Amino acid sequence: MVKRAILLFCAITLWACNNKQEAGPDNAAARVNNSYLDRQELAGMVPAGTTKQDSIAIIKNYIDRWASQRLMYDAAVVNIGSEKQQELDALVKQYAADLYTKAYLEEVVKQSVDTLVTDDELVKYYNSNKENFKTTGSLARLKYIRIAKDHPKYGIARQRFLSGNKKDFKALTDMALQFKSYAFNDTVWTDMNGIYQKLPFITPDNRAKYISSGISYQYPDSTDVYIVKVSRVIDANQIAPFEYIKPTLEQVIINNRKLELIKKFQKEITDDAIKNKKYEIYK
Repeated sequence: MVKRAILLFCAITLWACNNKQEAGPDNAAARVNNSYLDRQELAGMVPAGTTKQDSIAIIKNYIDRWASQRLMYDAAVVNIGSEKQQELDALVKQYAADLYTKAYLEEVVKQSVDTLVTDDELVKYYNSNKENFKTTGSLARLKYIRIAKDHPKYGIARQRFLSGNKKDFKALTDMALQFKSYAFNDTVWTDMNGIYQKLPFITPDNRAKYISSGISYQYPDSTDVYIVKVSRVIDANQIAPFEYIKPTLEQVIINNRKLELIKKFQKEITDDAIKNKKYEIYK
């Protein structure tokens, strides 16, 4: 893969250098052998307000880079064998074709693909393909508050947090600004990295103690107390919950639509070319 990328980079560089041969000496800023750098390429290069000295330096650096690239290209043409040159030329042509085709297809897809995905479609796709969506790590649904040990309403906050009563929950949310940090929505799935950030006393070594379905606990540090309630935990390599992968499902469905649209478009353009005798295979 890396070798191919290097070859493509070299091929593009050679192609770019070769195209500059079209410039002529009448409006040239520099010359290397039979190649000329057109002054138009220097237009707009210097930001407004740049001093004269810095402007000269910016332009000179660009010209020096162009000259170095051009000299390397000329040396390559002389020193690389014809067979290798043909290989690079073929890569350039193929890469150019791929770029144009990719840009065209992206435009066709952008104008035509339906990006609206309904909840029914998401649920249907999830139920049909859930075995393909496994968790790569543990997930948990939990809520917590972090409150100062000496907070005058610590006991009230703890009672309301653990209550489960809607009235108490409303009163707790009204106190939210008094907490150092908090998360009240335990219907949202969070991966372990997110939990480590929210609850720094939990580590990969002790997480089994603190992350388990249905547990509640308090964890005091030097100045604060974390009050935590874990609703549910899903271990790694289990079927991912629908809510957690819903954004992924939406993107997968849209990508599938794009692929189907591209296949359909490629077939239609080929069939049309055959019908209009623009494409034929000689026997």
